[in-house]
Amino acid sequence: MNILQNAWAYVSRKKFKTLIIFFILFSMATVALSSLAVKHATDTAAKETFKSINSSFSMQIDRRHNQGTARGGGNLKGKDIQAIEGIEGVQKAVKRMEVVADLVDQELIPAKGVRLDATRQQRFGKAAQVTGINDSSMDERFAAQTFTLTEGRHIKDDDTNVALVHEDFAKKNNLKVGDKFKLKSNIYDADNEKHANNQTEVTIVGLFGGKNKGGVTAPQELYENTILTDLKTSALMYGYTDADAIYLDATFLVGGQYDIDKVMEQAKKLGIDWKAYTLIKSSQNYPTLQKSINLVYGLTDKLFLGSLIFSAIILVLVLFLWTNSRRREIGVRLALGMTNKTIIAQMLCEVGMVSIASFIAAVLAGGPVSEWVGKLILGQVNSSLGTQLANEAKSANLGGGAAVDGFNKTLTELSVTVSNMDKATVVGLGLVVVVIAVLLGSAFILQKSPKSLLQDTE
Repeated sequence: MNILQNAWAYVSRKKFKTLIIFFILFSMATVALSSLAVKHATDTAAKETFKSINSSFSMQIDRRHNQGTARGGGNLKGKDIQAIEGIEGVQKAVKRMEVVADLVDQELIPAKGVRLDATRQQRFGKAAQVTGINDSSMDERFAAQTFTLTEGRHIKDDDTNVALVHEDFAKKNNLKVGDKFKLKSNIYDADNEKHANNQTEVTIVGLFGGKNKGGVTAPQELYENTILTDLKTSALMYGYTDADAIYLDATFLVGGQYDIDKVMEQAKKLGIDWKAYTLIKSSQNYPTLQKSINLVYGLTDKLFLGSLIFSAIILVLVLFLWTNSRRREIGVRLALGMTNKTIIAQMLCEVGMVSIASFIAAVLAGGPVSEWVGKLILGQVNSSLGTQLANEAKSANLGGGAAVDGFNKTLTELSVTVSNMDKATVVGLGLVVVVIAVLLGSAFILQKSPKSLLQDTE
């Protein structure tokens, strides 16, 4: 009890020195707590994001040996997709067919800064990018939240003559869910090899939202001019039959009880031209997302370790100066028979009292500070990646569009909360830092004899 009373007396008397140590420990605990909370929030966001993605793989063309259609689109065969769909563990195949179709009575939303010459305007001025799909809820653009359904429902397997359109496209053309509009084959499209000239009417079953993150080179790359339909509608635009239809790509959903790698191995044993096509685990379709997650992890790790190491160094220096200024006091106590252990115990009590107050303050401030740190780190990561992607796109002369933006998806939001485990970890490590700092800060002084300490004082 005497040690505690002496410790409290010293701490309350030396207010300025106490405030310095309080600020050091408070800063260390707050930064460490924030970095842990942000890291765990990133864990949660990553698991949530990849939860559905990791349970699927896609079949795409291998551009090293297969350039695809005349426009560079996919040319997957229906029979190959059906063969993979028959493998044990594959629950469903989501097929996409990409075509170009003209709007009969509606208008596209113009792309700022993009001008078409007279010939192109005449041929493609009303041409929209149409994606036929048998389950739009599983489209990678919705999975990556590049598109978000804002009204109505998704396209389902048994749908015929239905469409999803962008909410801005609908607004411009005075359309709503339940309305109908006409699509017509574009006879100038290079992929329309049969020179189909068909027309059909589709019913809008849903609206979606989303904005391009980068520039575009054609109006068709705008999200607003993207139309999703059922597969029968898209096939009609090119005059495809079930026997000769080709697809942009296909995504295969795998049951949770099956090993996706083993299912993919079984698929590669099928009699498919694997020189022309390739299988890709769907998580690999989001390299920028994984990169953004890794960058957040890297920054939080550096922030956490940096706060502990830097604070420990500063605290050792401060405690050394603090102990050095008490040479006479320590010399007298040693001369009166007080042991080094007792003196160290009092110093630990002194710093411990300050640390308790600083840790309590850090825990109280941890919530809002962690949210701020999370936004700061995420903003820095996305800014860095955005610049990098813009430079890469510029050097490679890439266009825009939802497929590119989905490929370049990053973490956009973190739900940061401070858990009790985070608090316990920071307090525990903080106390370790305090003990080490006190021992190092007092070691030099306590090695001296009482006589030398008293002689060194004024």
